[in-house]
Amino acid sequence: MGRLARILRHRWYDETDTARALDAAALARLAQRVAASERGHSGEIRLCIEAGLPLSYLWRDATPRQRAVTMFGKLRVWDTEHNNGVLIYLLLAEHAIEVVADRAVARAVPQAHWDGVVGAMREAFRGGRFEDGLAQAVDAVDAVLAQHFPLAAGQANPNELPDRADLR
Repeated sequence: MGRLARILRHRWYDETDTARALDAAALARLAQRVAASERGHSGEIRLCIEAGLPLSYLWRDATPRQRAVTMFGKLRVWDTEHNNGVLIYLLLAEHAIEVVADRAVARAVPQAHWDGVVGAMREAFRGGRFEDGLAQAVDAVDAVLAQHFPLAAGQANPNELPDRADLR
C-alpha cells in the first residue's frame, strides 16, 4: 500500500469506528474482566484501542508494533513494581494486533505464545467480535500472569494501572 493510501485510511478512521467496534457497555465489561484478573496475580493488564495512527507515525512509515511499544511506555505499562505488565494493542485502521510484555513476562513466556493469542484475537475480529477477541486475550494474559506471578496467600495486588481501555 502506498504512503498516501495508508495516510488516507488512517485519517478515515476515528472515534466513531472505535465506538462501533466496542460500545460503552463492552468497554465496561472488559474493564471488569481486567480488574477481576488482576485480583489473582501481581501483574497488570492494559488495553489500548486506536482508530488510526497519528500523522507523524504515518509520515515516517512506522509500524503498528512501533506504535504499540510507544503506547506501552506512554501508558506506563513498563512502570510496574515487578516489571510484569502486558499491553494488548489494537489498531483498527490496519486490523493490527500487538501484545507487548514487560521484561519479567517476556523472560517467562516465549513469543510463540503471544503469536497464538494474537491469532485467536484475529479470528474473533474477522467475525466482528471485538469484545470476544479482547476478552479471550485478557483471559490468555491472565493465565500467563497467574502461572508465573501468582499472589501469595492473603496478598493483594495493588492496582498500579487503570483497568479501563485507553481509546485513541
